[in-house]
Amino acid sequence: MAADPRMAGLAPEVVATVHAGARALRDGDPRHAETLLQQACRQAPGHPEPLRYLAILQLHTRRAPQAIDTLQRALALAADDALLHSDLGTAASACGQADAALDSWRRACELDPAQPTPWFNLGRNLQQRGDTDAAIDALERATALAPTLLPAQVLLGDALAHAGRFDASAARYREALRLHPACGDAWRGLSNIKTVPLGDDDAALLRAQLQRRDLTAADRVAMGHALGKLEEDHGRYEAAYAAFQAANGLQKQLTPWRAQPFERYVEEALAATAHLPPPLDPALGQDAIFVVGLPRSGSTLFEQILAAHPLVEGAGELPDLGIVLQQESLRRGLPYPQWVADATAADWDRLGRQYLGRTAHWRNQHPRFTDKHPDNWKHAGVLRAMLPGAVVVETRRAPLETAWSCYKQQFYAQPHFANDLTDIACYLRGCERAMATWRARDPGHIFLHRYESLLENPEPAIRGLLRDCGLAFDPACLAPHRATRSVRTASAAQVRQPLRAGTARAVAYGSLLDPLVSLLAPLLS
Repeated sequence: MAADPRMAGLAPEVVATVHAGARALRDGDPRHAETLLQQACRQAPGHPEPLRYLAILQLHTRRAPQAIDTLQRALALAADDALLHSDLGTAASACGQADAALDSWRRACELDPAQPTPWFNLGRNLQQRGDTDAAIDALERATALAPTLLPAQVLLGDALAHAGRFDASAARYREALRLHPACGDAWRGLSNIKTVPLGDDDAALLRAQLQRRDLTAADRVAMGHALGKLEEDHGRYEAAYAAFQAANGLQKQLTPWRAQPFERYVEEALAATAHLPPPLDPALGQDAIFVVGLPRSGSTLFEQILAAHPLVEGAGELPDLGIVLQQESLRRGLPYPQWVADATAADWDRLGRQYLGRTAHWRNQHPRFTDKHPDNWKHAGVLRAMLPGAVVVETRRAPLETAWSCYKQQFYAQPHFANDLTDIACYLRGCERAMATWRARDPGHIFLHRYESLLENPEPAIRGLLRDCGLAFDPACLAPHRATRSVRTASAAQVRQPLRAGTARAVAYGSLLDPLVSLLAPLLS
């Protein structure tokens, strides 16, 4: 076996110790691995490679801050080592240092542009923060350098779909399936391009792959959802229902969602937010527009309409509100919302400014921005204290359509309420109850907008939406499908179609959905 050039300059016994440490980590013995790698670092204090292996172990054992320190020691010995910079990016990302991670990956790409891994990491994380065009460039470099790198092909397909380049996106997903016909992520991506139905050849391939015994559960779930969507597109509703039921049943077994903690959360959040201190600055957050509500309720379309306005940046699903509140929970040693009643006006002002600081780059081009993270409705009750100038747009769709659309959609974050019809009904009831309460408490900032009303009579609905957001009417908002922004949700293809009514799908299933109708009876009335 050829000698590893990265080990050049190390004594044979040190190389053997490093390799033994790597084997111990691979074999599931991190404690022994660390003993060996620390020994190698002491034996060769002037060489970066034992330090790099030690940092990999520290990352593997979830000690990213220590990995950063170790990699910086290695870079002090080899400042222009691309792989060290790439690993430093991974460690920084694990610590939540997104900007530092991107800087490290960019540096690695500059130092050694022939290495695919830094391009892949750069592209993946640019895509996560919404810089889709730059992500596409980086992922195209990664796939050109490593055509068989399956995750890069899939992520490039995702990025192209988010940019509205659906033919190119489908080609990348097809290439991923050529490499691995049971790649659930690729099937999910193809299925999410809802304007281009999968065909009979796809159906035959999906059914054949689902017969394999070596499938991972994740791939089986994703392919089950894709098959269900395919059957629905071809009018085979009983087969579609069966496919969705099998996929969701498996996912629920893997990651069960529990209704009781959710219902308890709603009760606690409503009680904790009943009385909040008057804000120090009533205008704080006036540049933010939160679009909240159930998944599949039309929130992406409402955001797309707002993003067509010349004063608004459509930022998509930002995690920052939840992160700020989670960090405050860690600081206080209490879970949210148990500490809410104890927070002062100064506390809320501080938290609001933290959120605005984290999201500042979304206001570089436009003075206002949207945030439509699906979980933000859970925090709408504190916004009148934390970001009192912000507008909250609650989107609502007919309960049966919302519920069934959730059941048909595979969600990345698990456990998820959408894997079970009873859980979906529970979640809908909780969300609508909470939002109705918070809207009554803050009627000047929280507004309800209905999906069906928008589609049936677009212009009055859009004028009302803009008025609630404090925006002057702009004709561009009447044609949101022409907006060129990146859309990073499962509705990326749908919102690039002209507005049209008649989008109901659940009715086609007839009596198959009678159990769901019964569960939703309180909402339907």
